[in-house]
Amino acid sequence: MWFWILFFIWTMLPVWRQQWLHMQRLHAIRRLERRRGTRVITLIHRQETISFLGIPLHNYISVDDSEQVLRAIRMTPDTMPIDLILHTPGGLVLASEQIALALDQHPAKVTVFVPHYAMSGGTLIALAADEIVMDQNAVLGPVDPQLGQYPAASILDAVERKPVAELRDETLILADMARKAMAQVERFVAERLRGKMPAEQAEQLARLLSSGRWTHDYPIPVDEVRAFGLPVRVGMPREVYELMELYPQPPQRRPSVQYIPAPYDGRQRPSGR
Repeated sequence: MWFWILFFIWTMLPVWRQQWLHMQRLHAIRRLERRRGTRVITLIHRQETISFLGIPLHNYISVDDSEQVLRAIRMTPDTMPIDLILHTPGGLVLASEQIALALDQHPAKVTVFVPHYAMSGGTLIALAADEIVMDQNAVLGPVDPQLGQYPAASILDAVERKPVAELRDETLILADMARKAMAQVERFVAERLRGKMPAEQAEQLARLLSSGRWTHDYPIPVDEVRAFGLPVRVGMPREVYELMELYPQPPQRRPSVQYIPAPYDGRQRPSGR
């Protein structure tokens, strides 16, 4: 009997822990909302452990995410500002554009916080904000569309290097899709930027970010984002860092990063012993 009781407790511990984390996250969100007088929405993608088997989930921006974010925006009064905490490697263009469009249409101020990175679709969403707040070492990324495992810009480049007679019909079809995808993303980005900078500058920046000039994982740091003319500033609220601590990575057998989890005031020195 004791075996089955212990087995039940062991299997339920991850569920209880996940529920405790969920409640802590809600409390952290509420603290930030009270301090800033805003609706706080999180779009945080980490590899989290679920069930007692410890199965990791690889998260990205999905249609489910866009449905939830749009619902939160609909529940927010037009006069209430929105704070979106964004931590994501990207995801579906459809979902990212839906979120960006909804944020762009919200009458009150929209602020996107990037504590670590918001790549690809995450950058697409950040471009719709009235203000982007980044950690000093946080990064954004290019928004050039990807078709399967290949960048759209690279597909077009490869097609241009060979005579049409040497190309398969599937390749030509893929190139046509790539050309349309790049034009669509460029137009969407330019439309999101026109209210934040002159139209010509918005079109140039949209073309730069969507044209495949860099690899898709190229990190764009704060200084470069500021040079683009985007409304960005450095200065992350402490509550955002505290909230990020409540989205832990799954435990590993050998931790790859370790440190003393306490802030130092600059006067402390490690002992020689």
